[in-house]
Amino acid sequence: MAPRKVIILTDPGQDQAAAIMLMLGLPDRFEVMGLVATAGNIDLSYTLENSLKLLELTGRPEIPVFAGSSTPIKRDLVIADHVHGPTGMDGPTLPVPTIKPSTKQGVDFIIETLRSEPPQTVTICSLSPLTNLALALLTAPDIAARIQEVVAMAGAYFEVGNITPTAEFNVYVDPEAAQGIFGSGVKLTLLPLDVTHEMLSTRERLNAMKKLGTNCAIALAEMLTFSESFDLKKYGWNGAPLHGPCVPLFLLEPEMFQGRLINVEVETTSQLTLGMTVADWWGITTRPKNVFWVRHGDDERLFEILNQALACLP
Repeated sequence: MAPRKVIILTDPGQDQAAAIMLMLGLPDRFEVMGLVATAGNIDLSYTLENSLKLLELTGRPEIPVFAGSSTPIKRDLVIADHVHGPTGMDGPTLPVPTIKPSTKQGVDFIIETLRSEPPQTVTICSLSPLTNLALALLTAPDIAARIQEVVAMAGAYFEVGNITPTAEFNVYVDPEAAQGIFGSGVKLTLLPLDVTHEMLSTRERLNAMKKLGTNCAIALAEMLTFSESFDLKKYGWNGAPLHGPCVPLFLLEPEMFQGRLINVEVETTSQLTLGMTVADWWGITTRPKNVFWVRHGDDERLFEILNQALACLP
């Protein structure tokens, strides 16, 4: 089987570093065509530099990085430096990257790639707010039919919100972008908090990761140790949720997850529930089913595959 061609939308983010390392550590399964840095967990200048740092750390400087939009479509940017630190990817001290981002804009890269590749051969892996994909579809509606599928870490229903009582962060940052993607007709799978909250990076798992001894494994364990402090205090669990890697894991082994095709809409007007993903899990309405919503997953398998990938990196 040929590697799956993917474009990664990202705002690293320690958990996103885990997702990116997982894909880069399995080159026989993923052909990473480029990273589009997105304003989200921290502002664009940091997410762009963090993306470059990750590619240097993993020994993949040939993969291009593109700057996306510095703001959501209609709103001021909300960041999560209270979780991820002032650089957005605190933990280990990584050197200033020597590689440079592309001069091409991220939205242009998405459009040009989808138009130049055979139809239905490129998957969008979204680890961040969906701003840049939504802008690409607004600019070039024809690319919707060319996308193989979109798999995104976004939303919440059973677990409700992590940035407000009702909203998951990636959707809350740019709810108009999310609603645009949900209504675009593309094949769409969401990995919401409902499943990512089952993927806990316990102390035992982080110690096992660090014991792999590679630079990437040690750096990632240090990143996750930094970011877990907020969630451990907030939830009182024995580990912090690991969100990002659920996206590539779903592409690798969809059978390790359980979910169903449902209708999902996004609240874009209410100040109380802004960014809420209104998931019709029980089929109460007759609205068209537009999202495969993942409810559960195999946490043991996630960390097994993540460590396998990390062992293949420098």
